[in-house]
Amino acid sequence: MKSLAVYCGSGMGQNPVYAAATRDLGLAMAKRGIDLVYGGGRLGLMGIIADTVLEAGGKAYGVIPDALHSHEVAHLGLTELHRVADMHQRKARMTQLADAFVCLPGGIGTLDELMEAWTWNALGYHAKPFCLLDINNYWQGFAQFCDTVQDEGFMSRERRAQLLVAPDIESALDMLADAAEKASAGPVW
Repeated sequence: MKSLAVYCGSGMGQNPVYAAATRDLGLAMAKRGIDLVYGGGRLGLMGIIADTVLEAGGKAYGVIPDALHSHEVAHLGLTELHRVADMHQRKARMTQLADAFVCLPGGIGTLDELMEAWTWNALGYHAKPFCLLDINNYWQGFAQFCDTVQDEGFMSRERRAQLLVAPDIESALDMLADAAEKASAGPVW
């Protein structure tokens, strides 16, 4: 795994543990030589992950739609900032640039990115893994909802198993690296 798309909030959230975990993820990525792919903003958790990776000597690639370039206050100090026409192109470009995906805490944009990556995986557009980094049990309710969707017959056991949930950063990176290696061998249907 050479590059990781990080989905996260453009806000900080109310608990400082989210910012601390975001910094720790950035440091761990740089230490492992994993490039950052993210939404291109400089505010909130988005800014923290980019700044941390860059300060630790890593590379950070942002992808931001033209309409959000000023709204999200684009990060201008990145290794590379890709400007695209819209959100669909943003997600597509991030998918092209990344080997895997991880979700930190965030809101509807983070959920949108996760769900599109998962849907594209289900449709066979890519075989890249994705993981919820469950900082402060942030993702427990969502994971339980996915269990309900499976239990009610709207998601297969195999599809549900694709959504990795990690309790800490090292576990998330290890799980994603392992899954990315397996995915590079081709999709398992």
